[in-house]
Amino acid sequence: MISMERVSTGINGLDEMLGGGVPRNHCVAVIGSFGTGKTTMGLHFMNEGMRNGERGIFITLEEDEDAIVADAESYGMGLREYVDSGKLVILKLEPTDARNTIRRVQSELPRFIEEFGAQRIVIDSISLLNMLYDNDAEKRTNLFNLSQLIKQTGATCMMTAEVRDDNPHASRDGLIVYTMDGVVSLRYDEDRERGEVGLSLRIVKMRRVKHDRRIKPYSITDAGIKVHAGADIY
Repeated sequence: MISMERVSTGINGLDEMLGGGVPRNHCVAVIGSFGTGKTTMGLHFMNEGMRNGERGIFITLEEDEDAIVADAESYGMGLREYVDSGKLVILKLEPTDARNTIRRVQSELPRFIEEFGAQRIVIDSISLLNMLYDNDAEKRTNLFNLSQLIKQTGATCMMTAEVRDDNPHASRDGLIVYTMDGVVSLRYDEDRERGEVGLSLRIVKMRRVKHDRRIKPYSITDAGIKVHAGADIY
């Protein structure tokens, strides 16, 4: 495999599975159903960059700046100081204003990333952004172009996406797995005999690097996501 510089996700167990972190300048999707910790993983990724002196842009189509900062604080991540110091921008896009949102993403975002000097980008969620397009061809083109525009700035990007009800390892529109450099799948695992529900993680793909392909359990704690890389589910 090619030796590539890695960017820490801020989650030790996941970094271990990735051989040190996400390859720099990759666009990676975190897919899963509601409540599996997709946004939380994005917060870890951004917070780690802030701790390392980087600059970042967190793009949200659901929550506003105060809600994102509060979510991070609930896990012990103090993003407010980075917003106040100008190292982090939390950008709220309105999915209800489709035309303006598409224009901002296509024409303004790449320039803003370069001018701001962002090394890390989080988009939460790409599924909502894709809903602004009318058909699969437009969605596929948008995803590919967006990832290429971000990569051209030199930034490393993490996007969240919802999964299909009938396949927890595929995004809702079925396109993200094919357009992203990497895909991390989060899912619920139900033990009917014990009446318990657990959480498991799988690295579906990560281009050009060797990574752990085994399914690993993880938990969401007061300190955020803990990936138990030393344990196996099956």
